Amino acid sequence: MEITLSCPKGLEALLADEARSLGAEPLKETVGAIQVTCDLNTTYRLCLWSRLANRVLLPLTEFRGDTADALYEGVSSIDWGRHIAPASSLVVDFGGKSDDIRNSHFGALRCKDAIVDHFTRQGLERPSVAKSQADVRVHVRLRKGRIQVSLDLSGESLHRRGYRQSVALAPLKENLAAALLMRADWPGIASRGGALIDPMCGSGTLLIEGAMMAMNIAPGLHREYWGFSGWLGHDGALWQDALAAARAQRELAMQRNWPEIRGYDASPKVIDQAEENILRAGLEKVVRVSRRDLAGLKKPSHRDTDFGLLITNPPYGERLGDESELLHLYRRLGQGMRDEFFGWEAAVFTGNPNLGKRMGLRSRRQYQLFNGTIPSKLLLFTINDEAVVNERPAGDKPANHSNNDRAPLTAGGQMFANRLRKNLKRLEKWRRKEDISCFRAYDADMPEYAVAVDCYGSAVHVSEYVAPASVSEEDATRRLREVLDACSEVFNISARDIAVKERRRQRGVAQYERIAPTGKTLEVREGQARLIVNLRDYLDTGLFLDHRPVRLDIAARAKGKRFLNLFCYTAVASVHAGLGGARSTTSVDMSHTYLRWAKQNLALNGLSEGRHMTVRGDCRKWLAECQDKYDLILLDPPTFSNSKRMDDVLDTQRDHPELIAQAMKCLSKDGLLIFSTNKRGFILEPSLEQQYRIEDRCRWSLDEDFKRRSKPIHYCWYIQHGGK
Repeated sequence: MEITLSCPKGLEALLADEARSLGAEPLKETVGAIQVTCDLNTTYRLCLWSRLANRVLLPLTEFRGDTADALYEGVSSIDWGRHIAPASSLVVDFGGKSDDIRNSHFGALRCKDAIVDHFTRQGLERPSVAKSQADVRVHVRLRKGRIQVSLDLSGESLHRRGYRQSVALAPLKENLAAALLMRADWPGIASRGGALIDPMCGSGTLLIEGAMMAMNIAPGLHREYWGFSGWLGHDGALWQDALAAARAQRELAMQRNWPEIRGYDASPKVIDQAEENILRAGLEKVVRVSRRDLAGLKKPSHRDTDFGLLITNPPYGERLGDESELLHLYRRLGQGMRDEFFGWEAAVFTGNPNLGKRMGLRSRRQYQLFNGTIPSKLLLFTINDEAVVNERPAGDKPANHSNNDRAPLTAGGQMFANRLRKNLKRLEKWRRKEDISCFRAYDADMPEYAVAVDCYGSAVHVSEYVAPASVSEEDATRRLREVLDACSEVFNISARDIAVKERRRQRGVAQYERIAPTGKTLEVREGQARLIVNLRDYLDTGLFLDHRPVRLDIAARAKGKRFLNLFCYTAVASVHAGLGGARSTTSVDMSHTYLRWAKQNLALNGLSEGRHMTVRGDCRKWLAECQDKYDLILLDPPTFSNSKRMDDVLDTQRDHPELIAQAMKCLSKDGLLIFSTNKRGFILEPSLEQQYRIEDRCRWSLDEDFKRRSKPIHYCWYIQHGGK
């Protein structure tokens, strides 16, 4: 017989090789299909064993025509009595259209009429029409004025293996998953004892397909319906022989030991779905999945996994997530691959190749495929030194400039440079010991130079405080120039590379002025966390350096806890909690900008939105409606807020007793609330000590780079249930 095998676009050559290995002889490739010749036994093998095909079609006729009458006449001319028994059930799949046949339903109806009338004209009982699982499925396609009529021997698409009833969002079809594994040479890697890891496994499709491929289990064994079951050419005994041979092969496979096959996902719901699918596939002893963020990506340690294949289909912005978030997720994925899977092979399937380029790895090969209708690429990597791309974030290492290129410092500039060097020397030992890369080097130490100088890695940020009225605009400008010249010399960078801002209290509803937007960000490190800062576009950079000790303490306390971050800003504390092993984190803020930034920080650290939620809302209203309990809460409200998104004004000095009371209602019995504020001259309401156990952590919370201030930059208390 001549048989047509359809497949996803781009898999034709792979399918031809597979068909040849199953005993068929390929004749021709077309877009999304191949033609082969084979006997009936091989046809059954194609149905049962093909991992790549969509459908197995038996062509009956092809004729020219694009009208309803031509369609009816052509279908009527087929000797249907050779294929369909009277009184059997049928369903017609019609695809294509013309000026006369404008929709698939009408085309299918005309085909059905032609088949039914064929039987009634001979005085035979007419076939009935079934909506699903008919005895015979007729496949009709109209394209470029030609009509092809076939019997669908598969009955429904072969990608529906029968094991997957629970699917995650945007699932990968089984035959496409099999193709990705073949392109990545998983069969060869498995034959050498290599492991298979999917760090974002979703409903487990890649893992299940990978296991069946390595174990040589027929993918069609779990299917209960076949289109050939009611076809008069069907040989039941031959089919049962093919089925029995496949089952025997599976039984032998289940008795052997197989390579490590593991998957991870951050969502417990998705992991539950994957476990259901694995159980339905009968592979629970071979394939294992567990809940884990990308931040925790590591090789399994309970057995040797020296080499293998890491394969995944991460989100790519077409239907899931925001591309700016996903960029950082891909960077975190690439970092995990380099750190944990050096020497392994890797395959990343993405519909956004630009995101794939941000992984810090150079692919050795790429394949253009389609995920549904989405043009996608399979990127293949060998994770070694040659593949590593050392991408430097913008601004990370400003160009060095020789001292010979600079004018000599003025007396004031030299005085400032001397103080800056003194501070850096004093902080050097502490910074090395604590591995601090972001810190404050100067903070208005000398009244005439009222600026803060912060270092973010090798980048420098100068924030000029508002000069008093007694200082002329000319003097303020001159002193700022001296500060920049001194910083340029001390840090050996161009003054143009220094980010400069002036902090001013805004009137009306605008609290923060956006300054000279550039969109350029910088990646920095604090403890385990990798964080995104923007040194130029906003008054604040996205990282409050003075809260470093509190954040690191949160990381140390977070394991297994539910963490709530109120007025979360860019959710840096949530990142620390997540990396510290928090069971979950919830970050609440009203700002779209900050929450988008927060999501990028979480993604950069491999912390998924499912387990680490961001919530846009007024924290006071959110607390009033909150029914959940948290073990660790950070409450760090702004000093003052009159945002137009709020019904009234927030004044931390006035409102902090109510805020603390609301937060304590959400705190578990043995939980800890950390209350912090940067309001100058703040006084904690004395009556709170009668209601709660309060520990003053103000001095403790100031690190070495902030202890020299005459007045504390912030206040901090640890609060628990149970007062005096």
